[in-house]
Amino acid sequence: MDNAIKRIRERIAGACSRAGRSESEVRLIGATKGVNAERIRYAASCGLTDFGENYIQEAKEKIERFDEGVCWHMIGHIQTNKAKHIPKLFDYVHSIDRWELLEMMDKYGKSLKVLFELNLAGESSKHGTGEDNLKRMLEKAGELKHIEPVGLMTMPPFAENPEDVRAIFRRLKTLLQSVNREFSLHMSELSMGMSSDFEVAVEEGATMVRIGTAIFGERK
Repeated sequence: MDNAIKRIRERIAGACSRAGRSESEVRLIGATKGVNAERIRYAASCGLTDFGENYIQEAKEKIERFDEGVCWHMIGHIQTNKAKHIPKLFDYVHSIDRWELLEMMDKYGKSLKVLFELNLAGESSKHGTGEDNLKRMLEKAGELKHIEPVGLMTMPPFAENPEDVRAIFRRLKTLLQSVNREFSLHMSELSMGMSSDFEVAVEEGATMVRIGTAIFGERK
């Protein structure tokens, strides 16, 4: 696993070099769905400090076994009845796609950084909101006391050739710049890129990449 993490960091550095960026601008998040706490702890000992979970109950069992020093990201779809558990478990939430989630999380009273998930390809099998609903949420974001909007997230269709999804990554970056101007915001995070396409995502401006298989191998 140590070598896998090193190889990914080298590939991130190469993509940053090609794009004229610093590798320090990109946060490597280990996507740990189906990965047990012991393997996550080992990944942390190899220098990985950010981990992303998809399911609340699975995450809770792992997070409660860790000391501070690890940053937890919720990267999966959030069921409304589970939203109340998010603030006490996570530092970042990447998968906001409806206003009611923000209202429920804000009531908890803990500072939480959030990203809005966009379904830019319009896939019926994927979660995420559209641009119009994103803008409706951002219009009301000032009402929230404890929620800090920090960026956007997307998950493009799987493609054998990562170049086939470059346009989606580029579009997310353009959208971030557009809504920042329209709503006088300073969001800076772009969560995009997974094991199969993260280098292209980094070249297009990703600040967070969510890597599971390339670190932990195939999971059931």
